[in-house]
Amino acid sequence: MTAFVPRSLLYVPGSNARALEKARGLAADMLIIDLEDAVPADRKAEARDAMRAAVAAGYPGKRVAVRINGTGSDEQAADINAVAGLAPDAVVLPKVDAVTDLGPARGLGVPLLAMIETPAAIYAARDIAADPAVAGLIAGLNDLAHELKLPGGTDRTAMSHAIQAIVLAARAADKQAFDGVYNAIDDAAGFAAEAAEGRRLGFDGKTLIHPSQVEPCNAAFAPSPREVAAAEALVAAATGGAQRHDGRMIEDMHVAAARALLARAGGR
Repeated sequence: MTAFVPRSLLYVPGSNARALEKARGLAADMLIIDLEDAVPADRKAEARDAMRAAVAAGYPGKRVAVRINGTGSDEQAADINAVAGLAPDAVVLPKVDAVTDLGPARGLGVPLLAMIETPAAIYAARDIAADPAVAGLIAGLNDLAHELKLPGGTDRTAMSHAIQAIVLAARAADKQAFDGVYNAIDDAAGFAAEAAEGRRLGFDGKTLIHPSQVEPCNAAFAPSPREVAAAEALVAAATGGAQRHDGRMIEDMHVAAARALLARAGGR
């Protein structure tokens, strides 16, 4: 991946031809064509063929990634062979518990987005993020909740340490970090609240499982007009070093943050 940072990353089942076509008209920054969880075991080969056709045809204006099956899976070698020779923007690798799990996908020469989904992965996240093949981390919170044996319906506060560890690991390596999916596709208010929380926690964007989540995700992770105006005023007022601005002290760090916000706002 380039310096572009997607806000909305939508999983699209590789075995669903209608979804693959519909995705062309969606405003998702990145499409993740899924060969893993969203595809039934008896349709894996069909999904690989559809993925190859979709990636070859391209999705103008969108980044395209492919989620392959995890290291140790019986399907991974076939997935890697299917991706070889294509040029997706990234490969999403699930269930990365250690740097060694990156090995089979490393040979594709494509930036990897590593999914952090287990307690072991949380402890290894810093090393995983630091690997040169890794462009970013994705929080796999459904699997993590299962591995932690959390009761059904538990809110994310039970995973707050793990979530922050993922962001910390990504930032320590200067890599991207993406929030996990929101399962209740009919709960628009709940999704909006979780997306806003994800941005406050430091994630760059969020993975999605339904087209209805794309627009509110983009809104949640995009700088607001008020933020843009404040950043423009701060940059214009900055003279270097520490100074008073709009009732608070600012320094070069705040100017750099304001410039980064404006760059992201201008890139849309």
